[in-house]
Amino acid sequence: MLSITERTSALQWLGKQLFNREDPAAFFDPLLERINPMWVQQYTPARVERIEDETADTKTFVLKPAKRWDGFKAGQHVNICIDIDGIRRNRTFSLSSAPAQWHNNGTVTLTIKRLPGGLVTNWMHDNLKPGATIGLGEAFGEFLIPEVGEPLLYIAGGSGITPVLSQLETLAAANYEAPVTLLYFVRTQADIIAAQKLYELRQNWDALTLNIIATNESETPRFLKEGDLDEVTGIETRRCYLCGPKGLMDLATDLLTQRGITEDRMHSTFFAAPQAALDTDALGGEVRFSNSDISVSSEGDAPLLDIAEAAKLSPRYGCRMGICHQCSCKKTSGTVVNRLTGKSSGPGEENIQLCVSVPQGPVTVEL
Repeated sequence: MLSITERTSALQWLGKQLFNREDPAAFFDPLLERINPMWVQQYTPARVERIEDETADTKTFVLKPAKRWDGFKAGQHVNICIDIDGIRRNRTFSLSSAPAQWHNNGTVTLTIKRLPGGLVTNWMHDNLKPGATIGLGEAFGEFLIPEVGEPLLYIAGGSGITPVLSQLETLAAANYEAPVTLLYFVRTQADIIAAQKLYELRQNWDALTLNIIATNESETPRFLKEGDLDEVTGIETRRCYLCGPKGLMDLATDLLTQRGITEDRMHSTFFAAPQAALDTDALGGEVRFSNSDISVSSEGDAPLLDIAEAAKLSPRYGCRMGICHQCSCKKTSGTVVNRLTGKSSGPGEENIQLCVSVPQGPVTVEL
């Protein structure tokens, strides 16, 4: 529940109507976009070069970002922005190509599965065509290949294979010699994403052991089990990478922990960030956005990003999951609770992430 108190001078109103953005160069974006979409300044434009079918519900989009894009490391994510019915939508996806592809020909790939009811994924599958331009953010994420060679275990499910593909291709190109095992869980054999690439990696790279497991091709669902891990030689020495649905991630974490693999040797990247259970009765309060001179009264566990948007503000954001830090801004007073950890902040000045910060009493934010 929100109530808003707003005081806006005529000069503030005029400035917002004229510019409505922090980057002055981006003021000319509407004109530049008409001349050449790759000249836009507010974000890095990326042209769709081609689109490849992977499975019945998964496509790979080959993109060519503008030259000013900074590149990425294998396993990282990017935020994309797409205009759908006049509204700019932002989503986070893993890059499925190796960084070498970007260096060699200036292209990257996003391998995206159509989600039931998914606004952006469905729109991309149905409407995005070669020659179109989308916005691309800078790469981020700590799901990275180890700097020192050591035995690796990957456990992936469904479209969770995408950052793993980037890493496997990178390791193979470097002739990584330590043992690497991939346990890849799919619903059926027809749902294997990048099947040809995976089989070629297995054939040409002696260090790789590939085990693709279909979960729904028998009367009883086939999930990850201890026997799968028994077949991984020297599993106690492996550094483990997990990516997939929450159920698979939780099961894999439990089984690996039982085998003595410590938390610092398990690396995960999520489709959706896990959230702590919060006492909603203790949350909420008046939020003052000091730069905009707007005050909002909130109740419950709504994060500051939702509160700001309900107050007609347009803060910068990316993943909306507490991963990319694009929505970070300064809290000058008050306490917030982190939705991911359940921990409370200090009462004074500090940088916070709007998307995962819930007010706990009166809060003032520089926005």
